[in-house]
Amino acid sequence: MKIYTKTGDKGTTSLVYGQRVSKNDLRVEAYGTCDEANSMIGLAVSHLHMVSFEGKVEVGDIFKKIQTTLFHVGAELATPAGKEVKWKVSEEDITLLEQTIDKWDEKLPALTNFVLPGGSQAGSALHVARTIVRRAERRAVAIGEDVNPLVNSYLNRLSDFLFVAARYVNLQLGLSEPTLHQ
Repeated sequence: MKIYTKTGDKGTTSLVYGQRVSKNDLRVEAYGTCDEANSMIGLAVSHLHMVSFEGKVEVGDIFKKIQTTLFHVGAELATPAGKEVKWKVSEEDITLLEQTIDKWDEKLPALTNFVLPGGSQAGSALHVARTIVRRAERRAVAIGEDVNPLVNSYLNRLSDFLFVAARYVNLQLGLSEPTLHQ
């Protein structure tokens, strides 16, 4: 199978089930932004391959689950209203984020100032991923009622998770977080 099809050369693409839409369609914007976030998470994880810290395997496993779920979120967003979705986000996916946030946040120093994105390369990439997920959430909300409410909840919680994950990774790597000077 060829990678290029030439079917998108005139500014359209296919949703799941083959419906052609403009490449600036809200659904395309939403699932494309999820793909962008997923790629940035992959970049962050690639930086973790070069370092060692306690709990590294667990961190890698959680991120693999998250990347898979984010792929499923994209699939939901790429499925036209009224069509069956092959992969769906579940309450369990959201619970995993919440439980991990709580677990990692217990180990973090209390926030006494605004944290600036930065620290390690992995932590910085996770902060970028967080902002991309926030954009994906805005795009999903713009689609409206045709989006599974669990998709919006997942994206909202994922951005919270990525904030905590960036802080947690920086802590595990022994790097202090840059904070806002007031």
